[in-house]
Amino acid sequence: MTGKLPPLIIILGPTAVGKTRLSIELAQRLNGEIIGADSRQIYRHMDIGTAKPTPEEQAQVPHHLIDIIDPDYNLTLAEYQDMAYQKINDLHLHDKVPFLVGGTGQYITAIEEGWSIPRVPPNPQIREELEVFVEEHDAEALHIRLQQVDAVSAEKIHPNNVRRVIRALEVYMETGEPISKLQQKKPPPYRIRCYGLRLDRDILYPRADKRVDMMVEAGFVEEVQKLLDMGYSRVLPSMTGLGYLEIAQHLLDDAPLDEAIERTKFSTHEFIRRQDVWFRGHDNGILWHNVEELDVDDLEADLKQWLEG
Repeated sequence: MTGKLPPLIIILGPTAVGKTRLSIELAQRLNGEIIGADSRQIYRHMDIGTAKPTPEEQAQVPHHLIDIIDPDYNLTLAEYQDMAYQKINDLHLHDKVPFLVGGTGQYITAIEEGWSIPRVPPNPQIREELEVFVEEHDAEALHIRLQQVDAVSAEKIHPNNVRRVIRALEVYMETGEPISKLQQKKPPPYRIRCYGLRLDRDILYPRADKRVDMMVEAGFVEEVQKLLDMGYSRVLPSMTGLGYLEIAQHLLDDAPLDEAIERTKFSTHEFIRRQDVWFRGHDNGILWHNVEELDVDDLEADLKQWLEG
């Protein structure tokens, strides 16, 4: 590997767009290994509903940062960032090309931009207080509280993203400083090439819907039942992921399965829109490619030239 800085290749895009297949093919061709950037695939026992690379796919190219924690562990962004940097550096030491692949924008941007993330551990008492506040009032009222102490974060965090609003308030209540002030940036010592995959929504939505149907056929309901049987509560952050919440409502509240499936599809569409907003709002030179027009050979040639440059 030549050049002043070691390389990092990023492949990002919305759910169901085809990141896994492309990243495996390119990593095979370019002596690479894949580092997951997916906030749901990090969990053990959650395979079908997270569209985790299959054992066969993982056997083709080494994958890292998937299946690393149990569903009741709350992995912080800072912990993920530390592990990702460590793995990237380790791959460089072994003369491998790291591919950071996923759809969790916060994970990818934290790595690419080098966020300095406040190392403030969770405070259960503060979180419980804020959760009670949401129950007694609503998410909008909690968001207003954040606006009053950290307008910059409030502008970036949607009111419905209660977990992130709570975290921002928690950091402020613990440190007396807005989380936005503590989140400074120091770009990491890598040369970065970032590819974004996209599809027109009238193609991507049906594709995502079909994947939900295939998940159910593959045993998604049974997977959620097993997680519940293992003692993982539906209120865990891991269990609020796409589909898991809806399937849990089917299993625990007798919600009709077809309705749970339809709600999962609707939630997936909304998630795709949020991913699009994030990536376009944190575009540091993403090279966008329409998957229908993508030529893997051309992409390989482009990357080889970049790696040698």
